[in-house]
Amino acid sequence: MSQTHTMVSFPATTETISVALEANSSEAIQILYQVLEDPSSSPEALRVKEQAITNLCERLTEEKRGEDLRTLLTKLRPFFSLIPKAKTAKIVRGIIDALAKIPGTTHLQITLCKEMVAWTRAEKRTFLRQRVEARLAALLMENKEYVEALALLTTLVKEVRRLDDKLLLVDIDLLESKLHFSLRNLPKAKAALTAARTAANAIYVPPAQQGTIDLQSGILHAEEKDYKTGYSYFFEAFESFNALGDSRAVFSLKYMLLCKIMVSQADDVAGIISSKAGLQSLKLFENALRDYKAQLEDDPIVHRHLSSLYDTLLEQNLCRLIEPFSRVEIAHIAELIGLPVDHVEKKLSQMILDKKFAGTLDQGAGCLIIFEDPKADAIYSATLDTIANMEKVVDSLYVRSAKIMA
Repeated sequence: MSQTHTMVSFPATTETISVALEANSSEAIQILYQVLEDPSSSPEALRVKEQAITNLCERLTEEKRGEDLRTLLTKLRPFFSLIPKAKTAKIVRGIIDALAKIPGTTHLQITLCKEMVAWTRAEKRTFLRQRVEARLAALLMENKEYVEALALLTTLVKEVRRLDDKLLLVDIDLLESKLHFSLRNLPKAKAALTAARTAANAIYVPPAQQGTIDLQSGILHAEEKDYKTGYSYFFEAFESFNALGDSRAVFSLKYMLLCKIMVSQADDVAGIISSKAGLQSLKLFENALRDYKAQLEDDPIVHRHLSSLYDTLLEQNLCRLIEPFSRVEIAHIAELIGLPVDHVEKKLSQMILDKKFAGTLDQGAGCLIIFEDPKADAIYSATLDTIANMEKVVDSLYVRSAKIMA
């Protein structure tokens, strides 16, 4: 069958596309390549070739032939001169998106984007170049090539701001915020996010992009330990992504749970999860939660809070364990919690100094002595109120005397 196809010519017609759709994967790819090689440039032939490119991308992605996708984009350059620039931009971004679906192709995507930037610069296709450069910056950041990504974004943001392309500017400012956050430069990350919000307020922002802005806002607030505000932003992001069936809804939900735990409201976690049980994406959440340990280790946002989260949970567990006692051996607490004695002793000492509970350590006996919570003496607050009232009276008398003197 394959030998027959190599001998038969396949022109750029809808019938050929139909044949390709019915053929197996390898034969379909051969047929679609031949369609693109047809010299005809009639409107009908161009339309068929566009369809062939879409089908070819799907087939190559299924076969995980990333290098062929890169080569395809190079081969199509003469074809791009025959179609409108808007369609060219759509095809280029479609092929780059197709390549991104193939695992382990980050380096290949970076190479492809750099090649396309050089081509668009030579062809003076500014609109397409700026979008490919924005994609390249995101890939460089993902690959931890921060210096190159920052240099590219710095130049790009100035250029786009001059052109006043608000939609692209929102994307670039968001990228810049994420990049500065990765570099632990929180002030610049916040400034870039503010710029993204300002640009977004002037235009209609698609729900996915608004969700991305809310997600980044939540991340920055959580970084500043403002978990309550962070939770509200994560909730907004979750609502946006969940409505779209976007996989980032899982990350938003995960960060919502993290915020609740960090503000000692872990009891709300079960309620949050159960309240989402009727949503269409429940399977996605269940799969993510089953793999939660891996997500804790791999997620850079959660990883930043792991140390603080560990301390919070350890303090909560220790408080629960010592609650029934007035005097208890440190070794017994260590045995109950399953940690080394010296580690528990150090943590208890820190908690006493931080006034998490009232007590003292008897190191000679190896015991923790817990005091009852001291009751606040009402006389102090009453005295302060009296002084405040006297101050008001004195001020009032002063104003009255000043009027009499005048």
